[in-house]
Amino acid sequence: MMKFILGKKLKMTQVWNGDKVVPVTLIQAGPIKITQVRTKDNDGYEAVQVGFDATAKHINKPLKGHLKDLGDFRTLKEFRIQNTEYKIGDILDVSQFIEGDKVKVSGLNKGRGFQGVVKRHGFHGGPKTHGQKNRLRAPGSIGATAPQRVLPGLRMAGRMGQERVSIKNLQIAGIDKEKNILMVRGAVPGMKGTLLEIRGI
Repeated sequence: MMKFILGKKLKMTQVWNGDKVVPVTLIQAGPIKITQVRTKDNDGYEAVQVGFDATAKHINKPLKGHLKDLGDFRTLKEFRIQNTEYKIGDILDVSQFIEGDKVKVSGLNKGRGFQGVVKRHGFHGGPKTHGQKNRLRAPGSIGATAPQRVLPGLRMAGRMGQERVSIKNLQIAGIDKEKNILMVRGAVPGMKGTLLEIRGI
């Protein structure tokens, strides 16, 4: 059965593995509760909806009716699962994972604001010398004369970051079942407090 959980990024730290230092990210993972089970007959696809972080203060009436007595969750997410055996009200926590498991972590990366082409797309910029002035980080030409327009998809300056990113094959370096903390080897997307989706591979 597929392993999955929601969590919040806490911080990065390091742990010792024998005589080697391993960089890890601490994730406050779960517990999550099954709030809805979607089936092929009723919904056209198979999935489970889960709720995470039951600390919401203001929930509208339709959502309150949907959740009933399950809890006032801040986050609801769906995971596509085939042949699910889960039932509404089931609770999942970090105990489903074991140390050494490979996982895929998805979340929004850090927003960078409005950035130029050098930072955003890795342009090399213009020459420093040979009569150039104030052109070091300029984009250069944006097209030929013939079309008399700028072609769609041309890389330019603009807003950077705040996009969904998935990192595969991250290894679980440790689990704290009492505090519901996963230690994932390496870096994961986002800043502290970013919502993360963790799926077993």
